[in-house]
Amino acid sequence: MTTLARLTAGGLSIGVELPLDNDWSPTGEQRRRAAGRPFGVPDIGHHAQLARLADRLGYRALWVRDVPVYDPGFGDAAQVFEVFTYLGYLAGVTERILLGTAAVVLPLREPVLTLKSAASVDHLSRGRLLLGVASGDRPVEYPLFGRDFEQRGARFREQIAMLRQWRAPQWPEEIEVLPRPLAPLPLLVAGLAQQTPEWVGSHMDGWLAYPGTPEDHARRAAQWRQAAGDKPYVSFIHLDLAEHPDALLQRHRFGARVGRNGLIAELHAMHEAGVQHIGLHFRRNQRPLEETMQEIAEFVLPQFHAAQPAVRHEASAS
Repeated sequence: MTTLARLTAGGLSIGVELPLDNDWSPTGEQRRRAAGRPFGVPDIGHHAQLARLADRLGYRALWVRDVPVYDPGFGDAAQVFEVFTYLGYLAGVTERILLGTAAVVLPLREPVLTLKSAASVDHLSRGRLLLGVASGDRPVEYPLFGRDFEQRGARFREQIAMLRQWRAPQWPEEIEVLPRPLAPLPLLVAGLAQQTPEWVGSHMDGWLAYPGTPEDHARRAAQWRQAAGDKPYVSFIHLDLAEHPDALLQRHRFGARVGRNGLIAELHAMHEAGVQHIGLHFRRNQRPLEETMQEIAEFVLPQFHAAQPAVRHEASAS
């Protein structure tokens, strides 16, 4: 079974987005201030424990973002760690959960090292990598890397071609980048990456869509299906899981506060709108994350997940 097939098995699957903290809740904000951390810099003290918990409880994927530098004006450092280094670590502390990037900013990176880093994670995780990619949307980053912001669309296309061919066309025939992935890497795009919908639908394997309501997703998924057919459509929810299971849904930016029964209804609506995987982002969550993750695993995941698909190891990671 391919990595993308594992991601979408059962119709709709549920994962989590790192960092696994809740700094954007009122109590989390108090802890952040007491610790002297700038806004947007997460508490990662329990990240490994919570990643293992997500794996053990049956969440389908762990998603990490690529934020090379912290910009106080933007106020979001993601999970702090460099994305491929971190995925290599997570590959070692988890067993089954898929490992996704949401998303690597290709034009900022040295292309040959991107190939080597991605394949290394794929081997170390025994084929669990989902490579989400993007062109980037923070103009401040490009001058720091000495890259041309206006040319990022063209650089993105060049690097996608390298990821598909695992080489650049001008290389000597005997030159290789090792290791090679265990299987062709699934490439999911965040947004349009400065491309046309037709190009993205033809060249990419899935779409990482911005959070939204079921109505938003119905419109976007229809556009994606027109360009890409039945390729996976993935999105995220900034979730604050209320303690009462019947607490009504109250929308906030990129997500909602809701009890577990309302969450189940929202996820069914997302699935009907065309979403095939949802990553849960917990930074607004007011309850302890371990408690929240366990409740979702007990009551929500069984509503959507088929039996966890068998993992076929195509090569040893050693």
